[in-house]
Amino acid sequence: MNIEQLLTQDFIQCIESCYHEELDPTQVQIQKTKNEFVGEYTFVVFPFLRMSKKSPEATAQEIGEQLSANSQLVEGFNVVKGFLNLTLPHQVWINTLIQMTCDKTLSNKSPENIMVEYSSPNTNKPLHLGHLRNNFLGFAVAEILKANGHQVLKTQIINDRGIHICKSMLAWQKYADGATPESTGMKGDHFVGHYYVMFDHYYKKEMDTLLTQGKTKEEAMQEAPLFQEAGAMLRSWEEGDEKVMKLWEKMNTWVYDGFTSTYQQMGVDFDKLYYESETYKLGKDIIEEGISKKVFYQRDDGSVWCDLTAEGLDEKLVLRKDGTAVYMTQDIGTAIERFKDYEVNGIIYTVANEQDYHFKVLFLILKKLGYQFYNGLHHLSYGMVDLPSGRMKTREGTVVDADDIMQEMIDTAAQATQDKGKTEGFNAEEIYEINNKIAMSALKYFILKVDPKKGMIFNPEESIDFNGNTGPFILFNYVRTKSVLEKNGTKPNSAILETSADETINLSEKEIQLIFKLNEYPKMLGAAAKDYSPAIVANYCYDLAKDYSQFYASAPILKEENLFMKELRLLLSQKVGKTIKNGMSLLGCEMPSRM
Repeated sequence: MNIEQLLTQDFIQCIESCYHEELDPTQVQIQKTKNEFVGEYTFVVFPFLRMSKKSPEATAQEIGEQLSANSQLVEGFNVVKGFLNLTLPHQVWINTLIQMTCDKTLSNKSPENIMVEYSSPNTNKPLHLGHLRNNFLGFAVAEILKANGHQVLKTQIINDRGIHICKSMLAWQKYADGATPESTGMKGDHFVGHYYVMFDHYYKKEMDTLLTQGKTKEEAMQEAPLFQEAGAMLRSWEEGDEKVMKLWEKMNTWVYDGFTSTYQQMGVDFDKLYYESETYKLGKDIIEEGISKKVFYQRDDGSVWCDLTAEGLDEKLVLRKDGTAVYMTQDIGTAIERFKDYEVNGIIYTVANEQDYHFKVLFLILKKLGYQFYNGLHHLSYGMVDLPSGRMKTREGTVVDADDIMQEMIDTAAQATQDKGKTEGFNAEEIYEINNKIAMSALKYFILKVDPKKGMIFNPEESIDFNGNTGPFILFNYVRTKSVLEKNGTKPNSAILETSADETINLSEKEIQLIFKLNEYPKMLGAAAKDYSPAIVANYCYDLAKDYSQFYASAPILKEENLFMKELRLLLSQKVGKTIKNGMSLLGCEMPSRM
């Protein structure tokens, strides 16, 4: 058990002794003492006033005296209204540090099988800045769940069909003159995306012509020849036309080759891939089931709807009048299929907050259909990510590609490390590896430190700063812990701490603060999993690195003459380093060995 659990146990025994009532640990509120007060842990005593029949101050005083007399974990206390602040003996903190395992994965008595879906790109364009946040979030949540002892299946559904895919195909067919990624030297996904932008360019010209002829905007959009041709191509694809299918397969192959290298640079992976071309008909057989259960109803034109007005939503189309499925139909079928394919306890959909309403409807329909697994469905909704220059538009070609962002980060890191003289003595290969790790950690950390629900502005230059709340600052302090241990030449000797403990040894406030923070790691990890929030892990790593930086500046380590204190500080450095590495790895960040 950790310190909080042991203190809670002693507190419960104290309550039972004072007031002769049994307590459950869930009834006890323990928290970190606020910085303006003396102490390390605080108990809230207001819930126990009915037992004591005394004022909050008198109750806290009584419990504090009982704890001081009977608990080896309590050295002193003070009372602030209904809050009991406790000070722990330094030996407790020393023992905590010695016993700390710094395990990467927590044990879990009731692990679950969880599917995490993220990325889900379209095969008509490369991944962009928004996909970076999506992928980093989904991957990090999956890793955090695994660190909490769960079994996790990482997946994505690739949107490889539809009118938008046919737009790229048609533009290539009409304007490429046989060009390929190889002949142009372009990455496959960038190559295909170029023709998606080109389609929009010529499409707008055709629309403008129709508008000058007196057509409305809606009429121009539907009657433009290019749009008509793209629609015809989609119908041919759905009918299995051999020529269209071969073109579709060829262009998708180009895109997948591009995606593979982008994912590799991102440092993300997947255990299972779903393709919309294989799943878009799923769910149609569920419609009849839904009609029979009166979850759906059919209108006179043959279309099928779900009336959700009683739940504060609207009426949702689930099958068109021509019998074709909509996205909602497909998502209903895919969810059911996934629970058939894998015995998962839940699915986490990593999708931007623009789709909040869609997922509310999806989960509610599955509930109405009687699928109990709806309880395990969660939409990991996140805000949009933009650059200081503003929002991006793919069709207009103003989107910022993920590849370009990552390369810019590497270039920025290279310039920063060169300017600061951090690459002296390294060969070219070592310099590239260091800069790549700094760049990707800067990018991932800057994005993941923000609460997923919030929108954000990504500033490349700010993210690469070696000072402040950034990835490079954390990496630098990790490397600092390694450097201390390497200069010492031998590993910390905890036996000296166990056998040479002296009650006259006093830890500094910064040393206690560091041990306290290290002790919080499992609790922090549980909170991050509960909230599906990598931001909790990211900000913990920053706080730990910042605390270590302040400790390092205030206390000698290798030059410390007291052997006990030297070994304690070496052990503290070692465990800070391991914990930073574990935490940052959950965010997908690799630690450099030198900086």
